[in-house]
This record gives sequence, structure tokens and C-alpha cells, in this order.
Amino acid sequence: MEQLSTANTLFALDLFLALNENNPTGNIFISPFSISSAMAMVFLGTKGNSAAQLSKAFHFDAVEDIHSRFQSLNAQMNKQGAPYILKLANRLYGEKTYNFLPEFLDSTQKMYGADLASVDFQHASEDARKAINQWVKGQTEGKIPELLAAGVVDSMTKLVLVNAITSRETGRRNS
Repeated sequence: MEQLSTANTLFALDLFLALNENNPTGNIFISPFSISSAMAMVFLGTKGNSAAQLSKAFHFDAVEDIHSRFQSLNAQMNKQGAPYILKLANRLYGEKTYNFLPEFLDSTQKMYGADLASVDFQHASEDARKAINQWVKGQTEGKIPELLAAGVVDSMTKLVLVNAITSRETGRRNS
């Protein structure tokens, strides 16, 4: 777990420095864990140069068995009795005419809890966008009412990987 924590910390610092460069006096609110978790799902579907670039950018190269470590961390963060609730909602929305590799779909479901919902981006991209937003709104108890703005997806879209994170205190304190 320590390797994954170190990789996430290094990525968080890289991301903060890059974002801060363009807005040095503004506030920045991000979840590096959510971003790296989503990109780890993308990493499942990459090979060659793309995999090498993602691995370097997210410091995954220093982590053995990255996907099972994310799976363990997700389970640990959502354990019963914690003084907080951290809900990570993952889902894939894929063009219904596209054939995704079964291994990719199995791994995203097993490691990240991300099921595939088939949608018609080709002929009804706006309906697909609305369905995605409705799912996110439900998963986040209305805290994220519109993840995707109009025009973000179109007939060329093949896959949308959704990753939304919300948190709140439960009122319990561990002693």
C-alpha cells in the first residue's frame, strides 16, 4: 500500500504544481486519488508507448500490481465504522456498436467496480449524456447534478469513463 500512496503523493504534487502555474493566486480543489484511480482504469486498456506515458505521468511504474492495490485501497477507504463516508462511483459508458475487450471490462468491474452501460452515442449522444448525468446525480446524492455539459459527447464518442467522488462525516469518531 505504501508504494501506491507514494505514487499518488508524487502525482498530486505534479498536478498541483501544473495547475498552480496557470493560477498562482487562486484556489484549487481537486482529488488526485480520484484522478489517478480513473487513469488506472484507462491504464488497463493501454499498451506500448501509451502505457509507458501513463505509467510515468502517474508514477505507476514504481508500484507492483497497481490494480489490485487500488482495489485494496478502495475497500479500505470504504470500510464499515469509519468516521467518514467516501464514495467513489465508477462506471463505463460505451457505444453500443463497439466491441470492447472482455478482459478490459472484466478487470474494470473487478478492480474498480466499474460496470459497462451500453449507450447509443452514434445516434443519440445527447440522450446518452443525460443518462450519464442522471446516474452521477444519483450516485452523488445530487451533489454533482451535471458532470457532462451539452456538446461534450457526440456521435464519434466510443467510451466515457465516469469517476465521481463524494465524502461526508458520519458523526462517529474513532478513539
